[in-house]
Amino acid sequence: MKLTTRQIALIAIFAALYYILSLISPKIPINIAGVTISLEALIATIFGLVLGPYLGAATAFLGAFVTWTISGMSPFGLPFLMSPPLNALVTGLVYYKKWKWGFIAFSAVIIAFLFTPPVHPITENGIVAAAVLFDKVVAVLLILPLVKFAKHLSIGQGAAFYFILAFVGNQADNIWGSFAFATPMVYGGIFQMPVEAVRAAFLVSPFAYPAIRLIQAFVAMLIAVPLMKALKGTPWIWQRENVLSPKLQPQS
Repeated sequence: MKLTTRQIALIAIFAALYYILSLISPKIPINIAGVTISLEALIATIFGLVLGPYLGAATAFLGAFVTWTISGMSPFGLPFLMSPPLNALVTGLVYYKKWKWGFIAFSAVIIAFLFTPPVHPITENGIVAAAVLFDKVVAVLLILPLVKFAKHLSIGQGAAFYFILAFVGNQADNIWGSFAFATPMVYGGIFQMPVEAVRAAFLVSPFAYPAIRLIQAFVAMLIAVPLMKALKGTPWIWQRENVLSPKLQPQS
């Protein structure tokens, strides 16, 4: 795919915006030393809406990578650089009528998490899997009704539609973080934690993280509603055809 001058400009602007937001957005510490939830990552949802799944994901990675580099290249943040890109990818795939691939991408990371050491054997550590995945499973299952009832959810300003879509995207971000942390190279190598400590970390305040994702989705919705309204019908978005586009009536 050949990049246009407009797309290159948007990639540069959005990547810079990601870094600027990282300077002013609060960081929410979690129960793992050196790791915080970065609220600026919610902007990746907007990248997926405007730039589409592929350019949006690339822009989110560029923004996250530049932020990580300028911030000191902490090894604790390196495994989570793919979280915002997955948000943008899933958001863009769902919005631009490629929802099956978004569903597959999201589900694949959920399944991959089930094969990580902290949840094995599953007969003994099913509670860990449930604590980590219950909200992610809800999010991935929301994709089908979100697409099927998109027109109904978009009545008015479309706030309900963009809120649910942003929640799905931010949960995709979250599942990558959980999966990355659950790999031995990360928890054992970077964080120097035994697997038992990882299980304990996953069980601490599991309901707090979905609440944070809901807040992120709400903020993303506040941005998306006026922005997508302003960009509707313009060449600034990835393509005009999306799940909210009216169906063409067959000609008689």
